[in-house]
Amino acid sequence: MPGLGTSFGRGGATTAQQDLANADCILIEGSSMAEAHPVGFRWVMKAKERGATIIHVDPRFSRTSALANIWVPIRAGSDITFLGGIIHHIIQNELFFRDYVVHYSNASCILRDEYGDPEDNADGYFSGWNENRRAYEMESWRYKGEGLSYPERDLTLQDPQCVFQKLKRHFARYTPEMVEKVCGIPPALFHKVADALVRASGPDKTAAICYAVGWTQHSKGVQIIRTASILQLLLGNIGRPGGGILALRGHASIQGSTDIPTLYDILPGYLAMPRAGDEETLQNYLDGHTTKTGLWSNTPAYFISLLKAYYGKHATAENDFGYNWLPKLTADHSFFEYLYEMADGKMEGMFLIGQNSAVGAPNTRMQRRSMAKLKWFVIRDMVETEPVRFWRDSAEIERGELKTEEIETEVFFFPAAGHAEKEGAFTNTQRLLQWREKAVEPPGDSRSDAWFIHQLALRLIAKARASDDPIDEPLRALNWWYPEDELGEPKMEAVLAEINGWKTEPQSNAEGVLFGRDREGQPHHGPQVADYNELKADGSTACGAWIYSGVFNRDGVNKANARQSKDYLGHGWGFSWPSDRRIIYNRASAKPNGEPWSERKKLVWWESEKWTGIDVPDFKASKPPDYRPRGDESGLDGQRGDAPFILHEDGLGWMYVPKGLQDGPFPTHYEPLESPVRNPFYSRDTNPAVNWFTRNENRFAPPADPRFPYVLTTYRLTEHHTGGGMSRFLSHLSELQPEMFVEMSPELAAKLKIDNSDYVCIVSLRGAIEARALVSRRIRPMNLNGKTVHQVAVPFHFGAAGPLRGNAANNLVAISGEPNVTIMESKALVCNIIPGRLPRGPAFLDWLERNAPQAGQPPNLHPEQPPLGAPSGGRFSRSHGKEGKTV
Repeated sequence: MPGLGTSFGRGGATTAQQDLANADCILIEGSSMAEAHPVGFRWVMKAKERGATIIHVDPRFSRTSALANIWVPIRAGSDITFLGGIIHHIIQNELFFRDYVVHYSNASCILRDEYGDPEDNADGYFSGWNENRRAYEMESWRYKGEGLSYPERDLTLQDPQCVFQKLKRHFARYTPEMVEKVCGIPPALFHKVADALVRASGPDKTAAICYAVGWTQHSKGVQIIRTASILQLLLGNIGRPGGGILALRGHASIQGSTDIPTLYDILPGYLAMPRAGDEETLQNYLDGHTTKTGLWSNTPAYFISLLKAYYGKHATAENDFGYNWLPKLTADHSFFEYLYEMADGKMEGMFLIGQNSAVGAPNTRMQRRSMAKLKWFVIRDMVETEPVRFWRDSAEIERGELKTEEIETEVFFFPAAGHAEKEGAFTNTQRLLQWREKAVEPPGDSRSDAWFIHQLALRLIAKARASDDPIDEPLRALNWWYPEDELGEPKMEAVLAEINGWKTEPQSNAEGVLFGRDREGQPHHGPQVADYNELKADGSTACGAWIYSGVFNRDGVNKANARQSKDYLGHGWGFSWPSDRRIIYNRASAKPNGEPWSERKKLVWWESEKWTGIDVPDFKASKPPDYRPRGDESGLDGQRGDAPFILHEDGLGWMYVPKGLQDGPFPTHYEPLESPVRNPFYSRDTNPAVNWFTRNENRFAPPADPRFPYVLTTYRLTEHHTGGGMSRFLSHLSELQPEMFVEMSPELAAKLKIDNSDYVCIVSLRGAIEARALVSRRIRPMNLNGKTVHQVAVPFHFGAAGPLRGNAANNLVAISGEPNVTIMESKALVCNIIPGRLPRGPAFLDWLERNAPQAGQPPNLHPEQPPLGAPSGGRFSRSHGKEGKTV
């Protein structure tokens, strides 16, 4: 989410799937949309029917490629070079949308003289690198001028310190020839793509970009998305019909999991999680996160309303609205850090809900072995997935790495209701909340996840209220008021009402009150707020997620449950945050003077002293286009009438990010953590701020390691669902894709003397798997600066449980942490292919030691990988000790 969030202001897609039909060109990269998002792909096909050019960039020819006008095979992990090459082409030939760039982006902003770029010394580092912390100090990245609100600007774009000139120099070496050298894309094909995007952009044309986890699951995933954002700002495609960047989200409320969220480092609505040390008081927190101008100037209202939702009447001005009850971040509390705690026996228990980490997480061999160190393990799923059975039925048991009689972990398996067996809202692609009615009752003793959390909370609160221990005070203060049905299932519309927000003064019979009584039948709260503009910082409002406010307001209509589209953007179907805007930043769809850029691409415009249009204006409705602040105003009043990106202090789209990212204000090419080649741009191969999670069980191959000559990438099948729990246990779906396979080119198969459907072993420094060979021209060797590099691709859905079994691809993948979001790199790594079957039982370990030595020579550490005990890098500087323990 930081890729989109730092570029434009919000961590979500800028447009709607339906709007793809209005695009003149669509670039799909980091996704096989036709396979992974087939329903949304209908709008791509609608655009193609209307004459749009569809481009698919992917290492593998897929169903998406087959339906595209142009397929561009690319070396996995080289996307920044390809997109950067297009940026260079546009700037060098002055093909950018100048009026849009000058007025709506920060291209004109002047940078401090202290700023240093990786191109200055070709060393791969921006200014501010602290080697001891393995992290950047970012003061030199700021603008000249009065902070971020009022930077110095040069609207001619000629000042050598302006963002545009720095951008031009930064990408100067990203020529078509360099793109071919790094990506394997011939110049003629590169120009075909660049020309198609430029032709489809301008006042009366727009191009869209779609991506998914093929961009996010990299050691520089955020920066890949940043590169696409710069490209779309240069072309003037953000905030306009048929333009934007569509972040394709998964089925299980993936967008919602960051909005509400399930992440450790943010609170609902992208409010920062408080940190121990420098944010010990509410005022410390608000001082650090409240901006002078822009929408984040209202942080006190959003944050205090959230505290009131958490703690109700217990949150008062006198106790800082319960701020001290909130947990504070002390370090990296990501799942990968938890895994290391598990592996070292430091974690007593874990809840695994809606996840199969024994298949879907990286280095799954280490994952399963770490589970044996827990005292108790609670798992909720619809079927007995691999984590439920690791202690009796896993490869580690078969090989003798684990012994059932020695495992002391007590496993509690709770059957979970499926998505058709429970009600509630989910949010995925295009920030769209959709309500799901319960179609049937769950079988047997299955219950929804909401029931489980609700009942667990009631029991924990009851125990806390019987205790005098100060540690239980946050639980005693919790405002757990939710009404329930006769089976103890919480009423999910009551939860949605709290998420929307209300006035806190109880008025159970007043107009606009929804679910106004608590579990004891007492008045609980007042009327719903209309939207986030009504939230206050004085404790008079409560709101569970300010960005969702408006979904269930005083009219009593659950807008997430709306099912009647009224226009081409889908208004009337669900609720798209914020405020049901389908295309956000849509002030940019009009010229600086408020007129549409063109009649063909009109969306929002200034008319009769207000902003109006087809979509809900993403702008202060009464602010005229020629409004100019004096300099002493705050909030939205502190921004110009031609500044569309209202969450940024300066109101501009950020080609250059002056704050908010851990690995640089511009994207730049780094090799994947494992690569068959060296970085041709810099002496530094990899992203310096990445967290390698150095540990004996989590090794990385050095660059161009001859033991692992092939690039491996992972992907999804339409016929299977994520870790396989909802597809491998169903016979009719299993028959459609019945066996684990690895896709390879005829050239590689001939080199290794492998025939189609032969068994082969794929091995990395983390482990090995067995699969059938699928020999196909859908994947092809790449020529990288005269070196032939072969790529292979494997689906990741298979595991050791259920009627359809296969080796998990993530046995091969290392644990690593992209510096901003701590996601692993599973889309680009190196491997070897060995014909034949994988040995079973204890013989496997001897075989693995021969083919991927786990100790000694040859080297099993990347030269840029920090040694055991060094700071881990990224946002939190922890270290992993010499025995692989966190110290």
